[in-house]
Amino acid sequence: MKLNLRFAIVVAMSCIGFQAAPAYAQQSGAGAYPVKPIRLIVPLAPGGPSDILARTVAVKLTENLGQSVIVDNRPGAGSTVGTDIAAKSPPDGYTMILVSTSYAVNASLYPKLPYDTLKDLAPVTLLAAAPNILTVHPSLPVRSMKEFIALAKARPGQLNYASGGSGTGPHMAMELLKLQSGINIVHIPYKGAGPALIDLMAGHVQAQMVNMIAGMPIVKSGRIRAIAVSTAKRSPAAPEIPTIAESGVPGFNEGGQHGIMVPAGTPREIVMRLNQEIVKVLQSPETKGRLAAEGAEVVGNTPEQFGAIIRADVEKWAKVIKQSGIRAN
Repeated sequence: MKLNLRFAIVVAMSCIGFQAAPAYAQQSGAGAYPVKPIRLIVPLAPGGPSDILARTVAVKLTENLGQSVIVDNRPGAGSTVGTDIAAKSPPDGYTMILVSTSYAVNASLYPKLPYDTLKDLAPVTLLAAAPNILTVHPSLPVRSMKEFIALAKARPGQLNYASGGSGTGPHMAMELLKLQSGINIVHIPYKGAGPALIDLMAGHVQAQMVNMIAGMPIVKSGRIRAIAVSTAKRSPAAPEIPTIAESGVPGFNEGGQHGIMVPAGTPREIVMRLNQEIVKVLQSPETKGRLAAEGAEVVGNTPEQFGAIIRADVEKWAKVIKQSGIRAN
């Protein structure tokens, strides 16, 4: 499914979820929850889009719930370390995890995961979706997608690009770009988008596909150069940046998304209470405005709608990984 079409579907469907969630919460026995702090696991290093989004939501959710929501970064093995911790946590509503595109990717990328992607965690809501941006260090002599492709083809295997880890959304988007453009550049995985961006700014790596939430502030500072965005349409947050599709790779369309899950078996009334409160956070003018300014499109849908998206993505990325031969490293 094209990303812009998916955005339209999940946003439209979420309107139904907004109306249903409060009514359900009133009928349930979730009024006493929570009575202690809640942990929000981010299975990647600080500084990346997942971490930024988690901290943005955690601040407002703390206010709404009357209990601290504490962000706990647990990076490692392409986000599978933190995900496994969440999957094995008590299903009592006091552990949440922020997942990204890599959650669906890892189901096929890693042959022996310590958890079951479709059984061990339960969806709460899709938070937001945002384009990726192909960025380069200013020393790389390219200012457009066509120039980037031309340079990569002139130097096959000599250019490199960083990612926040194998199987992350930006990594997969870059691998798709390699397939569709016919270029050969070397992948250098990091333990999170933040550390990767630090090395890109320092010139230790030459390029990076980065989620717009984490990348735009650095692009605006001039420390890295934006070449193109990954979605079919330009982002309203940065309309001056052309799309990859219009810049030499027709039909290219891939972005990143982030959502909240909890351990399977968490009581339904608690899942719905979290859904209601997180959707409220997403719809607040402050949160919505901040994320929109950074290129993210707020979603906020029902657990069932988010679960359907996860299942579709698992199937989609399984096909891509088989076709491309990508392996975890």
